[in-house]
Amino acid sequence: FFFFFFFLFPKKSQSFFTSTMSEEKIKQEVITREFTINLHKRIHGIGFKRRAPRAIAAIRKFASKQMGTTDVRIDSGLNQYVWSKGIRNVPYRVRVRVARMRNDDEEADQTLYSLVSHVPVDSFKKLQTKTVIEDAEDEEEDDE
Repeated sequence: FFFFFFFLFPKKSQSFFTSTMSEEKIKQEVITREFTINLHKRIHGIGFKRRAPRAIAAIRKFASKQMGTTDVRIDSGLNQYVWSKGIRNVPYRVRVRVARMRNDDEEADQTLYSLVSHVPVDSFKKLQTKTVIEDAEDEEEDDE
């Protein structure tokens, strides 16, 4: 009986509390990442007239989970890509760039929001999640 009690209620270690504190600090920094989202498995079994709207909702949910923000904004280019084949025939996969940014609006409830934009790719083969360094992009734009 004594063993069973500890099996049901294990002792929480100190590392549990320190890891949640560090995660909160990490979630506050501004960062940009690129992901490949498999929309095909996320809208499986959804009726034809709800597929594209459900795909947009799935992208919102994915970005919210990855970036830890409740305010998720979808770029118009991404919206056009999802709807490009109509409401029924949503593309199987989409490559997105999710940027966690500071909210400049003083009246906003959240200090951070996520901006999701489309990244056009030729093939989805062997693509992995990567962190985008924004300084390098700014330098490239200045050169042109």
